[in-house]
Amino acid sequence: MTGASSGLGAAVSRALAGLGAQVAVVARRRDRLDALAGEIGGIAAAGDLSEPAAIAEIIPDIAGRLGPPEILINAAGNRFGAERAESEPLDDIRRTLDLNLVAPLLLAQQVFPYMRELGRGSIVNISSISGRVGVPGIPQASYAASKAGLSGLTTELAVQWARHSIRVNTVAPGFFRSEITGSLYDSDRGAEYLRRNIPLPTEGTAEDMIGAIVWLAGDAGRYVTGQTVVVDGGWTAH
Repeated sequence: MTGASSGLGAAVSRALAGLGAQVAVVARRRDRLDALAGEIGGIAAAGDLSEPAAIAEIIPDIAGRLGPPEILINAAGNRFGAERAESEPLDDIRRTLDLNLVAPLLLAQQVFPYMRELGRGSIVNISSISGRVGVPGIPQASYAASKAGLSGLTTELAVQWARHSIRVNTVAPGFFRSEITGSLYDSDRGAEYLRRNIPLPTEGTAEDMIGAIVWLAGDAGRYVTGQTVVVDGGWTAH
């Protein structure tokens, strides 16, 4: 489980462990990972997923300690900078694509031999509604491109690897309270913006995404592959 040191990644890690899975939590912040791993009875694997060399070490390390991985959930992601598209720095673009799109592909490549040998596997990528619709007032060209790219990657891997019974899907969350969006929820202007654009009257949380992710990761979703499932309180429905 990547991106496990906070927010959605931590919530899903707890949910999977509660269902009996042995969970390896992956992120950069070692102190948080160790605490979470101790809480859920899993293992911690710290690493910078923007670095291919680090990615190459993570999956073999986990497989050596827990056995061959059957599930990969790519939840690590970030938005670097807040410039409009016409002035977004190249460094920010590359950092965003490396973490949000390249890392999930490299991690999928790393787990593939194990899942092929097992004859089964499930990969769930965490995207965003920003990969499907533009979000007025929040410049994020490279972020949107990376998340749209995840859906394309998902469909391609799903078709290529279906013969090995490896399923690949994406969950695209809308806005929910997290470390990244906290300031938006806490400002009067931001809160009003969210209320105006989200049809459901309840505030989204990381826990609202868990059901879709667990469904796709487990046997309940065994006949679902190549899909992007949107969980957004109705944002993209109007």
